[in-house]
Amino acid sequence: MIESPLLEKLTGYIGGRWTDNEHGNTFDVYNPATGKVIAQVASMSEEEVNAAIASGKSALRLTSPYSIETRRKWLEDIRDALKANKEEVGRILCMEHGKPLHEAQGEVDYAAGFFDYCSKHIQALDAHTIPEKPKDCTWTVHYRPIGVAGLITPWNFPIGMIAKKLSAALAAGCPSVIKPASETPLTMIALFSLMDKHTDMPDGMVNLVMGKASVIGKALCESPDVPMLSFTGSTEVGRKLIVDTAEQVKKLALELGGNAPFIVFDDADLDAAADNLIANKFRGGGQTCVCANRIFVHEKVADAFGEKLAERVNKMTVGDGINGDVDIGPLINQAGYDKVKRHVQDALEKGATLVAGKKPEELGNDLFFPPTVVHGVNRDMCCYQEETFGPLVPMALFRTEEEVIEAGNDTEFGLASYVFTNDAERAQRVAAGLRFGHCGWNTGTGPTPEAPFGGMKASGIGREGGLEGLFEFVEAQTVPRGF
Repeated sequence: MIESPLLEKLTGYIGGRWTDNEHGNTFDVYNPATGKVIAQVASMSEEEVNAAIASGKSALRLTSPYSIETRRKWLEDIRDALKANKEEVGRILCMEHGKPLHEAQGEVDYAAGFFDYCSKHIQALDAHTIPEKPKDCTWTVHYRPIGVAGLITPWNFPIGMIAKKLSAALAAGCPSVIKPASETPLTMIALFSLMDKHTDMPDGMVNLVMGKASVIGKALCESPDVPMLSFTGSTEVGRKLIVDTAEQVKKLALELGGNAPFIVFDDADLDAAADNLIANKFRGGGQTCVCANRIFVHEKVADAFGEKLAERVNKMTVGDGINGDVDIGPLINQAGYDKVKRHVQDALEKGATLVAGKKPEELGNDLFFPPTVVHGVNRDMCCYQEETFGPLVPMALFRTEEEVIEAGNDTEFGLASYVFTNDAERAQRVAAGLRFGHCGWNTGTGPTPEAPFGGMKASGIGREGGLEGLFEFVEAQTVPRGF
């Protein structure tokens, strides 16, 4: 079992107090690298979720809102606590998720960056008076907190995803009820432990509920006291949230699935493209919504690029993420492992060629999936149509710019995309033609706290990060004053 000074309590957190399930119900948390149970965490009931909502409502201040300086201090304190405890939070994250330790600790820094950015730009949420005086009135725009927000986060970035949401919610003065993924609740508990010890937020400002998504999601969707839900996860669940909240007309912020194209033109720097693809694709074992899922390579350089890629992939190490010299940890669970295996098998059966990695029949019985590259992918293959969410690099050929833009857009998703070319005009044309909220040019980098990030099409609604993300949890109220 895991031991940590940040995990003295393995319960929910409601109204400023650690709160157990009244019936003692728990669920197991596993280390995917070992398959062993490392913790048993309280599973909250619908009544306890409703108590968390009520606690959040009691903390909401509309007529006398928390000052900008007060909110800035909350954000700074959380930022400082995360940075000071980066090693321990990263260790907890590594053990419940499996990603390499250095990567897990880097995610803590990434999370701290969102609290830092919001603290430095929170003044943008202050009221302002417009310079014009239409209708002989002075017009002032106020940014009011939308209310209690439900924040639902996935397992693939246990601290990064909540940081995106919570930083903006606190900047707005919104209390929150937070549900982490059941695969990775320990990192969230560690965050709440830090907030409990190092911040002076009022009781009910942050609430933690863990357990069954069906129970917690139902309560958040049905409560009239939760006017907003922010969710990161699958498009399937996102669609269900749209339906389940339609009657109440809740505000939704949704970051959903991806199917990212990674396009390499014949004039690209192939070494740089290969290095960026490795860093992009294998982060978190390929279990990220922004990692490359379809790699389109110009036919003139496909062989050369494939060789460079295989050379790099074959040097990568796979193992328990707690070891510092590991490049890729285990996949999160058996279902995730089986999906990657199915995609590889399907591609090979339909004519793709294995460039690096192992054939499905050569794989072991654990959750460690080797980095794999296949060549000759087409749109009839599962790895083209579905988000693999694992360490598989499927390469397809293209000839023309128009052809690859069409191929890149040949998906319902529109989250992240990447283009490698040394032709600036071509890069601008292709980026404009790709219907994706994020388009890296000669870089495989993903989102950052300083810039807005979110999806087009079925990849979501709203933005996180940047000034755009700062405004997600407020509603503009216009107050004209007559003379």
